[in-house]
Amino acid sequence: MESVLEVLLWAWIILDSRVCSVLVPEITDGEFIDECVREHNRARSSVSPPASNMLYMSWDEGLAITARAWARHCVFKHNIYLEDVRRVHPTFPSVGENIWMGDQSLFNVTFAVKRWVDEKVDYNYQSRTCTKVCGHYTQVVWESSYKVGCAAQLCTGKDVLFVCNYAEGGNIRGHQPYKSQRTACSECKDTCVDNLCCNKERDSQKRYSWTPDWDPALFAADSHFVTILVARPIALIFTFITAYVVHFCYPDVFCYE
Repeated sequence: MESVLEVLLWAWIILDSRVCSVLVPEITDGEFIDECVREHNRARSSVSPPASNMLYMSWDEGLAITARAWARHCVFKHNIYLEDVRRVHPTFPSVGENIWMGDQSLFNVTFAVKRWVDEKVDYNYQSRTCTKVCGHYTQVVWESSYKVGCAAQLCTGKDVLFVCNYAEGGNIRGHQPYKSQRTACSECKDTCVDNLCCNKERDSQKRYSWTPDWDPALFAADSHFVTILVARPIALIFTFITAYVVHFCYPDVFCYE
């Protein structure tokens, strides 16, 4: 009887053992969140000419959930659901987005955000024109975009898709990303910190019990559940038989001194 219990124990251990590898940060990772917020605000606080009312940008869990859901598609194009705002966020009236894709060895938040911000050399503030692509930069420094949520997804091969969503969304046609009166925070009605307008209530974080209806994980979960129902009993039986055969051929394998 004791021998049988040992075999069952080893079968369970073998079946449930897993090798975990964190390849990209989760949206709940504190360091990841801090880096996303820090790098965006670094760019926002150093715009030239200085902004009159550049809002401090803080983290939003709902936007991060949306970013993660879209990143899971692993396609280097903008979220096709952005125009249907209720499908990308439960409360905000508009949502903006930036995307970056590159080799896993190159990815970190600071590098990706810098690539967006580096587009500022192609943007003319006075004429509101771009000589090349600059929409990523203007979204990063859009004065009324005060919330950000980002996610990274390791895709086929070694590419990482990094997505950041913003609220309220920027890049409104015909508008400059921010106002400038030559003095930073000159129109800020709250507290100015590092050239950014801060408000404790506005900058607080909220929790969301919400998932976009187009998140691939929803469909994968159903499929995975069915797979578990079918495969797990078969795998358990197979593992039990294997462990029993090993114990029969090598009876000392489960012995301890």
